[in-house]
Amino acid sequence: MNPSMLMSVVVSVPEGGEPSFSIAKMMAIIVSAVFINNFVLSRFLGICPFLGVSKQLDSAVGMGAAVVFVMVLATLGSWLIYYNMLVPSGLEYLRTITFIIIIASLVQLVELVLQKFSPALYDALGIYLPLITTNCAILGVAVLNIDDKFSLGYSLINSVGAGIGFTLALVLMAGLRERMETANVPAALKGLPIAFLIAGAMSIAFLGFAGLGG
Repeated sequence: MNPSMLMSVVVSVPEGGEPSFSIAKMMAIIVSAVFINNFVLSRFLGICPFLGVSKQLDSAVGMGAAVVFVMVLATLGSWLIYYNMLVPSGLEYLRTITFIIIIASLVQLVELVLQKFSPALYDALGIYLPLITTNCAILGVAVLNIDDKFSLGYSLINSVGAGIGFTLALVLMAGLRERMETANVPAALKGLPIAFLIAGAMSIAFLGFAGLGG
């Protein structure tokens, strides 16, 4: 495929919409995915790994990187399969199960790579690495890209922004929870109770970015 053909695929919009690639729209999508419509703190997707892997900063960064990687590849695979296989065949109703299979396959790939090249991170993530398969934030990105009729290029940008937003929330949460380990927290609030309170406060704080979308 020559570069001009590749670019036409990346910026094309299958069901109408804006055909040209706009830097302004690209930046708007990234800012929206990271801050305004953060998948964890605004859309409340991916809460399980958000609370489970945010105990230590190192594992939070590793999980965030893995989620970004899976999000981008899942978006690429799901978009191409949806518009090139499901839509022409009239099988749009199989969208969800198809996307889940794609995500599960990618998670297995990430798990094998980490186990071989980064055993320490693989052990640190533990059971939460396979849980990326059921991370509804990844499925949510794939589905929302289709619902919003994004081109492949905008879909990939949205997935990168969503992954960065997920990582940002995870790292912020990990830093705060590490601080809470040395803070004078009442016994009844130690562990998950204080984590839920922190998550709620972070979600309220991120509501302040809502005005950027106006």
